[in-house]
Amino acid sequence: MTVVEPRAKVQREQRRQLHKRLAWITADNGVSERECHVLDVSSGGARIASDDAMDVRDRFELTLVKGHHKRELCEVIWRRGKTYGVKFVTLLPEVASPSTDPIEASTRPS
Repeated sequence: MTVVEPRAKVQREQRRQLHKRLAWITADNGVSERECHVLDVSSGGARIASDDAMDVRDRFELTLVKGHHKRELCEVIWRRGKTYGVKFVTLLPEVASPSTDPIEASTRPS
């Protein structure tokens, strides 16, 4: 007689979405910017590649839309030639814009 035990469910990270889209690596507080390609991305990180050999630092900012103020702070987890695995460390604060809501503006201290 064979007893079949139920398998334990393994919690997996969300499936990565394949993109191969253009992105930009920003270093030195926004002074230098290099193009790269996002090969795939998930909520926790991404796999990126560059066309040419470049010195990618251990931490940098990744911009998915050129000229957009939203950037992801990334940390390199692994390197294989011109391909890098990065994890998103934290969401960088977005540039605060003045509120156009009259109620919010009236409750703000002067």
